[in-house]
Amino acid sequence: MGLVLQTNGLTKKYGKQIAVNNVNLNIESGDIYGLIGKNGAGKTTIMKIACGLIRQNEGDIELFESSNLEKGRKRIGCIIEQPAFYPGMTASENLIYYDKLLGITDYGNVNQILSLVGLQNAGKKKTRAFSLGMKQRLSIAISLLGNPDFLILDEPINGLDPSGIKEIRELLLKLNSENEITILISSHILGELAKIATKYGIIDKGVLVDEFQAIELEERCKKCLTIVVNDSEKAAYILKNNINISNFKVFDGGKICIYDCLDIPEQINKELVENGILVSEIFLEGNDVESYFVKMMGGIQ
Repeated sequence: MGLVLQTNGLTKKYGKQIAVNNVNLNIESGDIYGLIGKNGAGKTTIMKIACGLIRQNEGDIELFESSNLEKGRKRIGCIIEQPAFYPGMTASENLIYYDKLLGITDYGNVNQILSLVGLQNAGKKKTRAFSLGMKQRLSIAISLLGNPDFLILDEPINGLDPSGIKEIRELLLKLNSENEITILISSHILGELAKIATKYGIIDKGVLVDEFQAIELEERCKKCLTIVVNDSEKAAYILKNNINISNFKVFDGGKICIYDCLDIPEQINKELVENGILVSEIFLEGNDVESYFVKMMGGIQ
């Protein structure tokens, strides 16, 4: 696949405050990488370093497996904070303006990009009259002008209503799958992020706490019926042969986690007790996605 962004020991300090602390980030080609953390955790700082807006104090960064950052950054499109629009200009006029800033003299890309982000019918409407969702689409359109291979998006769905969030989500999935653009995205709407991300990085107080694939998140948030018994070996036999339960794991201390048949705890308890098993605890446990992320970020602010 190849790495699009890799950092090694990345550290950024503002005086005595450490904003990013020894971060090793790995984003592969094709990823939609969700960077998650509280306000002030260091997400935007990492993005700004990757884009060249600020410099790190320590550590190394590679783009597209090269230390030639100037060349690599030409392949990046980004939205960090809100790009400036001219409110008295249309979407097309704003894109032409940014084309000129990038040194692009052929404005044929404007209609194509407006169509890509769903603003082809904006016509002569001035951006001052745009909804927040339209402004976010225009922001993404601006980030696409240089035909990037890598998009860095800081809170692109912040403040949107459910319909606007859905539109941006579908757009990002389209850019990733059809245009083969790798995406680094931060968001506080964790449940929504879980619908598109293929990989996650969790950052807390400048430290990268964990980095894992989306498929691992499903496993980590899997619900189970936990029972604690006095004889786990015999209990496992009863579960398998008497109740036809096969999807369970046996742990030390008499703990067994059952991953199916979660709706029949009474029957499971009754069968075990009637066969001489002492059940000291039986309860449902597991996290939803948002609860898991909040726990990994150090709890509620």
